[in-house]
Amino acid sequence: MTGENLLGVPPTLLNPEDGVAEALSVDPDKMLPSREELEAHVRRFPTSSLLWALLAERAFDEGQVIPSYAFARVGYHRGLDALRKGGWRGQGPIPWSHEPNRGVLRSLYALRRAAEAIDEIDEVTRLTDFLTNSDPTAIEAIETAQFHASQRAAAAESASPEVDAPESSTASTPETSTEGL
Repeated sequence: MTGENLLGVPPTLLNPEDGVAEALSVDPDKMLPSREELEAHVRRFPTSSLLWALLAERAFDEGQVIPSYAFARVGYHRGLDALRKGGWRGQGPIPWSHEPNRGVLRSLYALRRAAEAIDEIDEVTRLTDFLTNSDPTAIEAIETAQFHASQRAAAAESASPEVDAPESSTASTPETSTEGL
């Protein structure tokens, strides 16, 4: 792929979301804030598709597929609002390489992932097409970022000291009983 825009439609380049990057104070591609932190940020910046996408990712990672779907759906609609405000007319590139576009693309991806988890196949197909037509590299870039973030989180978790439970004076190795088998 040459990277040429064959549609002749100029790429949509969103403006940065004022205050959101500063509020996060960490790179969301490197470390996902806690759910409580994200909810507080969403209250401050309810139009941020990035924050809704991150909240959807956090919920999905916690096994909460339906809330993830709902959060991603809000992020998707906030993203459409931002795209339209940015001059997008329903077609044309939305490059991942332009960082302010990433909230919209991550919302699309999060909605696609949650839709897949609830077997909403038509939505998965539509969102895959939307992402691919927006930027053919977006899905791979998002999955790579999420993979590396989960690897860093796992490494951080294993490196942090565990809190030892108080030892009991009657502690012993549990015996396995075969009675009743």
